[in-house]
Amino acid sequence: MKHTLEEKKEAFGRLLEVMDELRAKCPWDSKQTFESLRTLTIEEVYELAEAVSTNNLTELKKELGDVLMHVVFYALIASEKSEFDVKDVCDAVCEKLMYRHPHIFGDVQVENAEQVAQNWEQLKLKENGGNRGVLQGVPSALPALVKAYRVQDKARNAGFDWDERSQVWQKVREEISEFEREVEALDADKQEAEFGDVFFSLINAARLYDINPENALERTNKKFIARFNYMEQRIREDGKLLRDLSLTEMDEYWNEAKQRGL
Repeated sequence: MKHTLEEKKEAFGRLLEVMDELRAKCPWDSKQTFESLRTLTIEEVYELAEAVSTNNLTELKKELGDVLMHVVFYALIASEKSEFDVKDVCDAVCEKLMYRHPHIFGDVQVENAEQVAQNWEQLKLKENGGNRGVLQGVPSALPALVKAYRVQDKARNAGFDWDERSQVWQKVREEISEFEREVEALDADKQEAEFGDVFFSLINAARLYDINPENALERTNKKFIARFNYMEQRIREDGKLLRDLSLTEMDEYWNEAKQRGL
């Protein structure tokens, strides 16, 4: 379903009017602050991500609405403080997009998406008088796995990367060996540090082979959950208890789940 630009503007205006009404009259909405909305916003973004990962378009539309409502809510609170409003938010993002897409809004020539990404990062470095560090744009609050991927991707766009992607496997093997040595040495602190290096090198490998590690791990999570739930159900159907079975007996049910394509 497609709507005209005017219809879209009208719908967005309606949202602004509804939020103004709620902020003025609803006891809950009127007491919210940036801080009180923060955790709720994070929750909404995760729900949006879940809708994307499950390709549930009905939920996707709903969750996008929730996230958009939060954007409007923050801007509304800021306007009450005379800091900025939703127009400023829209203007700022438009200016940024136009500045960072000189191949569309300027005379820069690009051949592929890779060059677009590299230009984007180089333009970011020029902002704020050129004093912006390559990794400054990575939020410190990101989950560690996502942060590692973004850090490596930004470093790549700055030219810091392997010459050949196959070289990463030597690094992976090296980090695993270092972790194994610390396991043998029984040094818990160094084990944790070296295990982090193993993770980091594997995420690097995923990036080099165009695999999103977050998506890959989530696929494995869902696969494990589906197989484990099937195993539990089959064990109950056989009148047994999971805790009473040996690992070998559990493996029989687990393999049955695999054979069913779970």
